[in-house]
Amino acid sequence: MLSIKTFTVNPLGENCYIVSDETHEAVIIDCGAMYDEEREAIANHIGQNNLKPVAHLLTHAHFDHIFGGGFIYEHYGLAARCHANELPLFQHAEEQMRDILGHALHFEKGPVGEAISEDCPITFGSHSFTVLPCPGHTAGGVCYYCADEHVLFSGDNLFQMSIGRTDFPGGDHWTLIRSLRHLLRDLPDGITIYPGHGGTTESSFERAHNPFLQL
Repeated sequence: MLSIKTFTVNPLGENCYIVSDETHEAVIIDCGAMYDEEREAIANHIGQNNLKPVAHLLTHAHFDHIFGGGFIYEHYGLAARCHANELPLFQHAEEQMRDILGHALHFEKGPVGEAISEDCPITFGSHSFTVLPCPGHTAGGVCYYCADEHVLFSGDNLFQMSIGRTDFPGGDHWTLIRSLRHLLRDLPDGITIYPGHGGTTESSFERAHNPFLQL
């Protein structure tokens, strides 16, 4: 059984997830921890539960999702992994921050790790994630799906009753709509969705009620 711990971090309220199972192996999803107290809370959770992080996975490489990349690399030796199409965003994180916010802060994001692909599931402990492509919010956005535990980590692609912004460089509204329609068409009912911001939602609810997916 999966244990999912949510840390809502940085001024943009980004959700960082620590996902572990009975083996104590864990994956970290989208560590956007910016402040010392946020990073300390994450390290305390990992230490107090005797977890062994084995991967730092990115749903996409916007700056608010990678503020903690350097911290994760320094403490656990894990380089953040993203889709190959996200590498330009990752490599130019401060520039994209300037484009979006109008100013940039220097931060240590650490190195980039092995690219993820829909052809290669992410395994840890006794579980695995299927990588589901979901371009549109960014060029190489993905979701992580665990069929055995009925959970999906959607990043900034899908929120409760909403979808990710597409007015940033690399975004495309109709590409994201098509990606999400395809994604939700293939997901069974009863899937709990953990987004990049805000609270959880559920697959059948979004199919029926998300206004962006009804057209």
